[in-house]
Amino acid sequence: MPKFKMLVLSNAVDARDEEFNRWYDEVHLRDVFRVPGVTGAERYRMRSGKGWKYLAIYELECDDPAAVERELMARAGTDAMQMTDAFDMQSFYMGLAELITPFRAA
Repeated sequence: MPKFKMLVLSNAVDARDEEFNRWYDEVHLRDVFRVPGVTGAERYRMRSGKGWKYLAIYELECDDPAAVERELMARAGTDAMQMTDAFDMQSFYMGLAELITPFRAA
């Protein structure tokens, strides 16, 4: 099955980082993993970058990553994927990446 990465850049609303991170780790990731095709996730705090504080990298194994992305967006804000107002939706970015050159250090 093809493998993809979905990148999500995000911010918390005005100094609500603790609430945002608790929701992300304790609620949101659980909801995301209920979407067929999502097989892994890692979260990072950005050390540099243009305006984003957080990065999530999701692993997808599926034939149609755009369908997984659409399903995630369709569930957002429903009982299937509870959102928080600590998530700054104005700064949110999501993109899909397909592996073209695998390389590992020897």
